[in-house]
Amino acid sequence: MTQRTTPPFRADHVGSFLRPKYLLDARAQKAAGQITAEQLRLVEDKAITEIVKFQEDVGLQSITDGEFRRTYFHIDFLEQIGGVKTDIPVTIQKPDGTQELAPPVMRVVDKVRHVKDIQRADFDYLKSQITAKGAVAKVTIPSPTMLHFRGGRAGISKQHYPELDPAFYDDVAKAYGDELKSLADAGCTYVQMDDTNLAYLCDDKMREAARLRGDDPNELPHRYAMFINKVVAHKPAGMTLAMHLCRGNFKSTHAASGNYEPVAEALLSEMNLDAYFLEYDDDRSGDFRPLRFLPKGKIVVLGLVTTKFGAMESKDDLKRRIDEAAQYAPLDQLCLSPQCGFSSTVHGNDIAVEAQRAKLRLVIETAQDVWGST
Repeated sequence: MTQRTTPPFRADHVGSFLRPKYLLDARAQKAAGQITAEQLRLVEDKAITEIVKFQEDVGLQSITDGEFRRTYFHIDFLEQIGGVKTDIPVTIQKPDGTQELAPPVMRVVDKVRHVKDIQRADFDYLKSQITAKGAVAKVTIPSPTMLHFRGGRAGISKQHYPELDPAFYDDVAKAYGDELKSLADAGCTYVQMDDTNLAYLCDDKMREAARLRGDDPNELPHRYAMFINKVVAHKPAGMTLAMHLCRGNFKSTHAASGNYEPVAEALLSEMNLDAYFLEYDDDRSGDFRPLRFLPKGKIVVLGLVTTKFGAMESKDDLKRRIDEAAQYAPLDQLCLSPQCGFSSTVHGNDIAVEAQRAKLRLVIETAQDVWGST
């Protein structure tokens, strides 16, 4: 079996980790005006140094900053793109008395443009803390489709974009390309785009919601493939660009269900990406048949280990599921990871730090058994 010396690795992960209490306390102090942004960043630096060591000690080869500087996996990035305004989500009361987080509304209010380096300083610090031989710093950013799917046409200024194609898609792709170039100039070779929207288009209720706002859910995956390929056209040489599909990961909950079949061809065959992190941790994800669309040269990272709950999967079950996936895509084009991050928002999932470590070790040990390396 071919050993992987470039990402994604046989044992990989999506990126976010549970925030330590002292970091959450510092964020609360910053929100209350008790400490400055500079003081908060020093606390973040400390926490990131610790989570880098945690990942190295566990044995991971791809290393992130745990997304410790973010509140939400997407808002913190998107609101720094010129022309984008984000409305912070709020907790709403449902008719049955339970509460849920209303999704943020992202609106394009001006021409989209890259006005500053967004992740450069964060990457520089992350890279400076990595000491393990062969380890690679990984940066996670939200997918550009986040600027379209949530609001559709109504969320994008008709004054600045009377027609979306090609001006809107070209401008967003150029902004993303400028950010990728900034990261590449700093030495970054591994970027993952986090995308909920293609996963949502596997869900019948989400597909109907898209119809109601004027989009065709059968056409959208192909349009998004075109959109993503415009970003890929700006990708610097030597950079691995991956996508993670997520059905929702807020405080151990999910937002969508459904087999990948409605998006599989557009996702795997049409997008010019290097790798895909696909959630396959429970029955909501369906079977592995959609992997038949995976072309040669691309990698699928199977997210078989849940980050939502602490119950441990068995190594034998993971191996069995990898064998099932290999019926539709070559084993050499597969890798293993948890299904999502452990803390896609600052709130974190309902899982203990000890379980976080145990699940990552399980991924690594299983990958070693299956592929002979990580």
